[in-house]
Amino acid sequence: MKIDIFELERFQSLWENTVKYNLTDSGVHPFRINELLSKDEIEKLLSLQIGYGQTNGSIELRDTISKLYRKADIDNILVTNGTAEANFISMWTMIEPGDEILIMLPNYLQIWGIARSFGAKVKPYHLKEELDWKPDFDEINQLVSSKTKMIVICNPNNPTGAVLSNEAMKEFINIAEKNDTWILTDEIYRGSELNGKETESFWNSYDKVIVTCGLAKSYALQGLRIGWMTGPKKNIEKGWAYHDYTTIASNIISNYIAALALKPKLRQKILNRNRSRLNENLAYLTEWLKPHKDLFTLTPPKAGGMAFIRYNMKINSTDLANKLREEKSVLIVPGDQFGMDHFIRLGIGTEKECFLSGLNLMEETLKEIL
Repeated sequence: MKIDIFELERFQSLWENTVKYNLTDSGVHPFRINELLSKDEIEKLLSLQIGYGQTNGSIELRDTISKLYRKADIDNILVTNGTAEANFISMWTMIEPGDEILIMLPNYLQIWGIARSFGAKVKPYHLKEELDWKPDFDEINQLVSSKTKMIVICNPNNPTGAVLSNEAMKEFINIAEKNDTWILTDEIYRGSELNGKETESFWNSYDKVIVTCGLAKSYALQGLRIGWMTGPKKNIEKGWAYHDYTTIASNIISNYIAALALKPKLRQKILNRNRSRLNENLAYLTEWLKPHKDLFTLTPPKAGGMAFIRYNMKINSTDLANKLREEKSVLIVPGDQFGMDHFIRLGIGTEKECFLSGLNLMEETLKEIL
């Protein structure tokens, strides 16, 4: 098996800890344990024995996750080390060489890379900027066939922040049912909707759906490295068997904190805090963009910790990102990482002071370029 370098992850890993102002994160600035848990909960955490936990996730955590999905129970859930492992196991258990899959673009390209490494025939379908980053179902219907094994969706979407309407979700389901095709949907940004209305999950909409999710983005609990698969029980049982060959288990401390974080009261507190920060920084960004209408075009994100911005300057997006990093110690994601030059992705979930300082330094660079 040959696998391509995951360029976006490598780019961020190389540079995010070397700059003063990191605007590449697509989630929200992380919590500290003492602002998340009560004193009693922290005391219990300190008394935990640091041994192996249950390999498919603690019973308490899987039960808590299952309550986020209609008609799911504990056996529909596999806890993984981050959503990245959930995505990997989902593909590993489903895809054989020669399988045909449709993948939404633009997108976080992990599943794209995994599918290609497994020998799948990958056919992209596109969210269209001219449609406010909505899918073009005429294009999808032309691509899908009885040979299509899976349709891959990211909802809410990275990098555009677009959210599928209920009508669009139903259209995906209709297409999948008509062609007896699986739906794999990455829902890691569910819960970060800026209007406070949580997106419906694809789970329980169709009998051939697998959902992946986790705590890194909407919940601002990146360091816990907790993700999960929600799927039919036979698929979850198979995924657990494959999980035995990857990381075996997620750590017991993360299972404990995650189970607390996903209880209804604390979960809502977390999501409210994070949405407030996203809305505040998006408002700052919107004001910053107003004097530059000739240079930038933004379809406002509806969810997630990022804004995907088209720019009108004669400079390559990677060159622009490198210039900002080298001269201003500001890191942004170039559109090249999504195969879309003349776009940049800005993280809007960071601390206000960092975000505003980064924008001010970008302003300086604009004056130098122009």
